[in-house]
Amino acid sequence: MCRTGTPDGQTWIELIKFIKPADEKDIQETFANTLGIRHIAFSVEDLEAIVAKLKKKGTEIFSEIQQYEESYKLCYVRGPEGIILELAEEIK
Repeated sequence: MCRTGTPDGQTWIELIKFIKPADEKDIQETFANTLGIRHIAFSVEDLEAIVAKLKKKGTEIFSEIQQYEESYKLCYVRGPEGIILELAEEIK
């Protein structure tokens, strides 16, 4: 389990991987544009360092770091249970 909170302490996010009971169909990978709740975005600082750390831990990085206009750097990774995590660093 991974638990993190917002800087103001008002919101918490928990990412949990279930071991039991096992899902008979296994994890069904989705894409960012699949209908329904398929991904969650996090605002981060130093995106390159975070992505490097995640790669060392074996996290699936399925997009290179991209720049959206002059406002954000973005990267998609696959978290527990196949959930897509979008990491976004605001360009200042």
